[in-house]
Amino acid sequence: MAFSSYTGVGVTALAGAVPHTVIDNYRYTDYFPADQVREVVDKVGIYERRFADKDTCSSDLCFAAAQRLIDDNDIDRSEIDLLIFISQTPDYRMPATSVLLQHRLGLPNSTVAFDINLGCSAFIYGLNVVYALMSGGNYRKALLLDGETRSKVYSPKDRRSAFLFGDGGVAALIERDEKFGRSYFSLNSDGSRGDLIKINAGGYRMPSSAETVKEKVVDEYGNIRSEEQGYMMGGDVFNFVIREIPKDIKKTLEYSGKTVADFNYFIFHQANNFINSYLAKKLKLDTARIPSTIEKYGNTSSVSVPLTIADQLKGKLEGENTLLLSAFGVGMTWATAVVPFVNLNISDIVEV
Repeated sequence: MAFSSYTGVGVTALAGAVPHTVIDNYRYTDYFPADQVREVVDKVGIYERRFADKDTCSSDLCFAAAQRLIDDNDIDRSEIDLLIFISQTPDYRMPATSVLLQHRLGLPNSTVAFDINLGCSAFIYGLNVVYALMSGGNYRKALLLDGETRSKVYSPKDRRSAFLFGDGGVAALIERDEKFGRSYFSLNSDGSRGDLIKINAGGYRMPSSAETVKEKVVDEYGNIRSEEQGYMMGGDVFNFVIREIPKDIKKTLEYSGKTVADFNYFIFHQANNFINSYLAKKLKLDTARIPSTIEKYGNTSSVSVPLTIADQLKGKLEGENTLLLSAFGVGMTWATAVVPFVNLNISDIVEV
């Protein structure tokens, strides 16, 4: 476990954006019998999701969130020295989407801009990167933008993933200020499990071709997808979660010197209700302090942790609050963070 800690850096404002199109999960696809659909939907606890249209990218969601954040907090754009964009559904393979957002948001050319390509743990990874850069440099303000349009990479004909993923974007303003206490991070990776969640084709190991975009039956249950659509081995992912995540949370608590009683809220990656219920029971947590958005947004990958804060904790983080953040996903990677928030300004969710 790679631990790190920072003092005097924190998130001062947060804004979220979701597509305006609402998907009723019970009526999402005609490829499976209604009783099977209901069984899957009720088990994972995802009843609605938001899907971006064909012309809306992750960057558009982040741009809308960033604009709202800048306007609501009267931010001087010339003071934003760092912009990091997190996504595995970027606008292009090149250039980096962060650089396009730097221009689109009207930020100065002196702004440091780069992308992070990582899965569901990426917001916590991104926070760690920004906190490290802010602690070691002269950056005044940083934007951490996190967006995903996962609806575009999973097949509606594959029951194992068809009802899980939704789209969203967030913008976080991060600043140096002595009012913030100490933050603690644990970042982890295990590439031996890289096949658990994957898109086989479309990169340079297996370039796109007429063959990779063809749909085909992939298992004995009749699930259908192409090599350019994502798949997930749900049982193996669950086994990974129950083995690694509680252990990482406990180690991070030991590292930070805190107990579960010290936290106002616990923000888990919104994978499914079953996993989060297991984690709450395993760690003996008060479920009233575990906000959830999975029922209306689904699994929005790395966006799920900050989107849950933006959607569920507006008006609830006045004064000093300490949150535990935990997420896991593609790679496999996983991360835990103990993060203080002081008078976090949360904007209303924007619909794009």
